[in-house]
Amino acid sequence: MTMPGLSLTETQLKDLLKVAILEIFQERRDLFQDLITEAFEDLAMIKAIDEGRDSEPVSRDEIFALLDPDVCSPMS
Repeated sequence: MTMPGLSLTETQLKDLLKVAILEIFQERRDLFQDLITEAFEDLAMIKAIDEGRDSEPVSRDEIFALLDPDVCSPMS
């Protein structure tokens, strides 16, 4: 469906979209920062999972001991 009297070239449409996207980035920077942060966290999780597939299993207590040497068990 087209609007009578409105005609845009492909270049004009691309330019309008670029301007609109830039305005969104500027006005809602916080949303994009959150989105990028989550994307990096997801990539790090994927990498950790892939690396973990090639390692030997360890117990839960060993993991918690590495995270907090003063705690031998998560239930302590």
